[in-house]
Amino acid sequence: MRALRILLIIVVVLGGLFVIADRVAVHFAEGEAADKLKSSENLSATPNVDIKGFPFLTQVAGGSLDDVEVGIKSYEATGQAGKTIRIDDLKADMKGVSFSGDYSSATASSATGTATIAYDELMKTAKSQPTDIGLGLRAKVVGLSDGGNGKIKVAVKVTGTVAGAIPVDRTVSVLSTVSVVNNKVEVHADSLPSIAGLGLAEGRVRTITDFQSVVDQLPGGIKLDKVEAAENGVKISVKGSDVKLAG
Repeated sequence: MRALRILLIIVVVLGGLFVIADRVAVHFAEGEAADKLKSSENLSATPNVDIKGFPFLTQVAGGSLDDVEVGIKSYEATGQAGKTIRIDDLKADMKGVSFSGDYSSATASSATGTATIAYDELMKTAKSQPTDIGLGLRAKVVGLSDGGNGKIKVAVKVTGTVAGAIPVDRTVSVLSTVSVVNNKVEVHADSLPSIAGLGLAEGRVRTITDFQSVVDQLPGGIKLDKVEAAENGVKISVKGSDVKLAG
């Protein structure tokens, strides 16, 4: 009985040491992965990497990690005409992460995630310069905000003089649907308000109210999936397969 007790104590001690070693190893691996991701994606700040699952060491021995969560506070994606567009609070869940023998590269079999594009960033792609819409009027987008129920409220300022005699200077709001079209965030007005009771051509007005925002070169090659207007900006969902974490 004494020998059995001693054996059990040894097993418990060794088990405890294994858990400690496993947690130390995973903490070190998370730091290394975060540094590599920062370097490969040219990030301004070190991202958060959380390797899920236990034990970590047996996953490493198998050459694949079950689940890795990545958090990037701010990321500069490629936007309209090559300009950057800031993506905030990108959180991605990577499944089936395999890595090379020297750990210099890692690829996830699939990935899903969420992020936010602030309204001031989305404004970069809207028509913010006065544009002719006919009948002596010019219009421009002056603001984007949450319109409720998943809609964007587009504020359009209209100025000019109709027939050289009737001055117009007013701001109208348009509720718009936001969606993903060909990997772009598209804003499309549900309906157009009457501006000063004038019969303006819808196509001319939509050149102002409707626009697309390119969101390209996201980390690891993930792509836009869904989008919805929210209080502080447009919430986007992303997904991808064979997503490169590093290398």
